[in-house]
Amino acid sequence: MTITLTKEMQQMKEMIGHFVEREVEPYAIQIEEEDAIPQHLVDIAKDLGLFGISIPEQYGGIGLNAVGKAIVLEQLGRTHNGFVSLISAHTGIGSTGLVKLASEHLKAKYLPDMAAGTKIAAFALSEPGAGSDATNLATSAEKKGDYWVMNGTKHFITNGPIADVFTVFALTDKDKGAKGGISAFLVERDFPGLTVGKKDKKMGLRGSYTSQVIFEDCIIPEENVIGEVGMGYISALTILGEGRVGLAARAVGSCGKLIELSAKYAKERIQFNKPIADNQAIQWMLADMATETEAARALTMMAAQKIDEGKKVIKEASMAKLFASDVFNRVADKAVQIHGGMGYMAEYPVERFYRDARITKIYEGTNEIQRLIIARNVLEEC
Repeated sequence: MTITLTKEMQQMKEMIGHFVEREVEPYAIQIEEEDAIPQHLVDIAKDLGLFGISIPEQYGGIGLNAVGKAIVLEQLGRTHNGFVSLISAHTGIGSTGLVKLASEHLKAKYLPDMAAGTKIAAFALSEPGAGSDATNLATSAEKKGDYWVMNGTKHFITNGPIADVFTVFALTDKDKGAKGGISAFLVERDFPGLTVGKKDKKMGLRGSYTSQVIFEDCIIPEENVIGEVGMGYISALTILGEGRVGLAARAVGSCGKLIELSAKYAKERIQFNKPIADNQAIQWMLADMATETEAARALTMMAAQKIDEGKKVIKEASMAKLFASDVFNRVADKAVQIHGGMGYMAEYPVERFYRDARITKIYEGTNEIQRLIIARNVLEEC
């Protein structure tokens, strides 16, 4: 499909592309080695408005539509995935609930700081016993007067160790469960009763931190309910749907970068007195990488465009996430193969992309869950 960019959007795409290549990429190895993102890169990202791409202009953000966000995230996906994860978790599932569902009071109170990047956001749904089965929440919140008391543990929370605000889902009516018994809350890091666990040690996404977030009689003001009490599960599905499109866009960007790196290496690497790019085996790998990436981009942009049209995109968002993440993993695998032994070396970026690709088939809904969602929608439609 064809997406026609406005002049402003084209300029932003080029600006983010320059930022990625000239500012972030030179620090990729340092991020890997130190498991930390240099503060000056975060500061530049703030100045560029990247922490506010999902937040309306009236609250200090850029207010991009879904297509615009997908274009920006695709450009960001071309560099270190840990750096991108910090921003995308904040601007995606970390912000969407507030923007779409919160009261005007909550928006005015929190969104300006989130848009400026002075408050980092996180999304807290997963629990030790509630991963793919997000309806099986153990975290609960009980109403007491004009506040709520929350107890429970969330885990694998991206941005958890550094977040200032959390969108948290808790059981508020055990008898109703997912059908009217789960609610969403905006919880500040310094609310009494909230503690953050130690940083998780992960296979990839260095510089992007995850941790447990623990609630022990955590006091939450009544006004910090996001949306309607009891409608949290529906809210979670809405938030995750849009987040999956963003994740797909990031994967497409990473694929594009891997194709460029692989083609360049294939033309430079000489074996048997000729570039390996002359070998049909290499050409076929590049052909498959490029074809699948273009298909993933089309599917992602189609889903983004439907969001902007106000259409229901549960199926399309799952399709985009499923296909783009599968393609990312296949492209990363072929990129390592084209690079041969060098592709296994940490100083080459394909090794990093290969490790980072794997999580995309797991988080924000495993690909097995995406297939169930897609199949369920197909059966309902036919």
